[in-house]
Amino acid sequence: MWFLGWKGESGFSASSTAEQVTQGIDGHGLTAIVTGATSGLGLETTRVLALRGVHVVMAVRNVESGTKVKETILKEIPSAKIDVMELDLCSMASVRKFASDYISSERPLNILINNAGVMATPFQLSQDNIEMQFATNHLGHFLLTNLLLQTMKKTVRECKREGRIVILSSEAHRLPYQEGIRFDKINDESVYNSYYAYGQSKLANILHAKELTRRFKEGVEITANALHPGSIITNILRYHGYINAVANMGAATQCYVALHPQVKGISGEYFMDSNKATPTHLANDSELAKKLWEFSVSLTNQK
Repeated sequence: MWFLGWKGESGFSASSTAEQVTQGIDGHGLTAIVTGATSGLGLETTRVLALRGVHVVMAVRNVESGTKVKETILKEIPSAKIDVMELDLCSMASVRKFASDYISSERPLNILINNAGVMATPFQLSQDNIEMQFATNHLGHFLLTNLLLQTMKKTVRECKREGRIVILSSEAHRLPYQEGIRFDKINDESVYNSYYAYGQSKLANILHAKELTRRFKEGVEITANALHPGSIITNILRYHGYINAVANMGAATQCYVALHPQVKGISGEYFMDSNKATPTHLANDSELAKKLWEFSVSLTNQK
């Protein structure tokens, strides 16, 4: 970690804010989807992207809450372009409906920020009978990304600007189950550990970015990167009220990866404190990434 004011190669550090890392960047003409945009990291990301001129589509579970956030941001930034659309990542039907509605709207898509997540929840199953953390943090975003990929490719061709997929992981990827991804025990409550399951889902986020990068054909100007965000008070901790969630510069790294020209052409990497960082050996395991991809395809019933 670039502790506090210690700056990395990017010129930024752990104390850099989202506004600082995007200072001087013109986002007009870009359209971004931000999942989980009603609170914490997603809210701040939405605000800062809108501040830079990006048209932001807030993908949220609660449209009423999303609309209130939109209205609050518009009071601060009257010129902001923000839309609110319903998306529940623990429901594949909801993900498919969101993607269908987005494609039908004929909006472009330059940036996809897979931000939403849950942390260390008690054991429960999603609407599709998949362990909740794996379903929400990885699988819902996996399906969403695949369904919107052609839209992003079309946008890249038409506007001649690089598309970016930004996936929120966590340093918790260093503490998954011993084997990394428990393919045969995803739904096994008898061996469930909420923190290891969270680490498993965050490891999956990095592997997703790695495998997306490998699958992008040469000439496709789309990047996919994962990152560890800074700390911020957020609803992700709603199951753990005793955790001291200290708000700091939370959204800086995802805004940096989404917008900064320094990141142009960089893909399959892991970022922390607005700098490249080194993940675990499991996160760099290409065979594990391929296996996770096929497993995820089977769970989401994609051909």
